[in-house]
Amino acid sequence: MTARKSLDPLPLDSPERRRLPPLLRRAWYGLNQTFRRRIAHTGVTPDQFTAMRSLREGDSQGMTQRDLSTAMSSDPNTVASLLERMEAAGWIARAPHESDGRANRIRLLPAGRVKYETVREMAIALQAEVLSVLPESERERFLKHLDLVSAACRRAADEAPRSRR
Repeated sequence: MTARKSLDPLPLDSPERRRLPPLLRRAWYGLNQTFRRRIAHTGVTPDQFTAMRSLREGDSQGMTQRDLSTAMSSDPNTVASLLERMEAAGWIARAPHESDGRANRIRLLPAGRVKYETVREMAIALQAEVLSVLPESERERFLKHLDLVSAACRRAADEAPRSRR
């Protein structure tokens, strides 16, 4: 076996190289678990917060479940279950869509807005804490690059052939 020249790039699957999937998973898992623990006393889960944020930032007339699933990057069945619990808690309401008889518009109710605002402060604080490991001048650039990686992952998923089980 010959010694590797210091200028030779490592293969993408080299154990010595940082790899995207485990890094993204560890980052997401750590962030999600920390957020879950910090907001547990509010009765809101990270997924519920994400749904509330998406509804708050989305169409003022409400979003369809499909639109919400896309905005949350989540499975439609998971979102359906999530919405049932949020509706039971009085945080959201569903109303028939004005032009699509198969869909409902989902809106954030005042009680949901209050919960969202309470948890939002904790979310902002956690994001600032996590990003503080980067120089302030690099934070926005990092988020921009992460957004590019996220979009590339979404495109790859959309273009991948679906298996037939």
